[in-house]
Amino acid sequence: MKKPLRILFAGTPAFSVPPLLALIEADYQVTAVYTQPDRPAGRGRKLTPSPVKTTALQHGLPVEQPANFKNPVDIAHLAAYQADLMVVVAYGLLLPENVLNTPRLGCINIHASLLPRWRGAAPIQRAVMAGDANSGISIMQMEKGLDTGPVYLHQSILLSVGETSGSLHDKLSELGAHTLIKALPGIIDGRLAAEPQDEHQACYAHKLNKSEAWIDWQQSASQILRQIQAFNPWPVAQTRLGKMHWRIWEAEEIPGTINTPGTIISAKPEGIDVATGNQLLRIKRLQIPGKRTMNARDFINAHQVQGMQFDSKSS
Repeated sequence: MKKPLRILFAGTPAFSVPPLLALIEADYQVTAVYTQPDRPAGRGRKLTPSPVKTTALQHGLPVEQPANFKNPVDIAHLAAYQADLMVVVAYGLLLPENVLNTPRLGCINIHASLLPRWRGAAPIQRAVMAGDANSGISIMQMEKGLDTGPVYLHQSILLSVGETSGSLHDKLSELGAHTLIKALPGIIDGRLAAEPQDEHQACYAHKLNKSEAWIDWQQSASQILRQIQAFNPWPVAQTRLGKMHWRIWEAEEIPGTINTPGTIISAKPEGIDVATGNQLLRIKRLQIPGKRTMNARDFINAHQVQGMQFDSKSS
């Protein structure tokens, strides 16, 4: 038998799917699912439902897709569900106070960082870019401020060697689902108290910009490596060799002597070694225009690049 709690779920991308499935599998009553309107996608720009909408429909759940909550009709429709709680996971819309206050127990958010570190739009990428040793999930009571609400539960994980934003995204999505189910009983019956965040420890995870993906070879190999890992799978770290635009998917830092940053010191099957501001960066997987991602071995079989120099800017 379903538990009596009436839950609304709000989410949009693939990251939100495991928490939605966890609620369904734990036999919670998901009264309706809110997700962003269908967007054009692919070469044909065909209107495409979000991963959350697809999952909700597969499980026979009502789906709501308001453009925003500025229309009083949308607020009234939300209130008509008489929800006890709304669970929000990467919904993509900033919820106004009248929405946050509509469910009896308010709205809780699954945030992909250890709050108050990395509030904002890109916590996963910023954690990788900063070289954080760990990341995690925060189950937070939502309030008017952006990711400022008190936290019910933190769940931490260590970042692996070679961790990319893509691999961390998948780990945190699953961790978010488990942490939600762990926290819900205490939130519902009041046993789990939400602790205020320490504002002195807060930092903001700005939304990614494609311009950040361009590699500056004057930086150290470790800085560039973190950039490559943080921007995998999007927007992917980029550089230019003459007229050829490279996207770099995988690399490693190796010891090396000082040389002009951006110079290709050697090109061999195990990797393409490039001088940086400190140490060498070995490129292991790359992509050039019109080609799929390839390893260094396949690239150097068709291209002679040793001794050439990458541009340090996008221009």
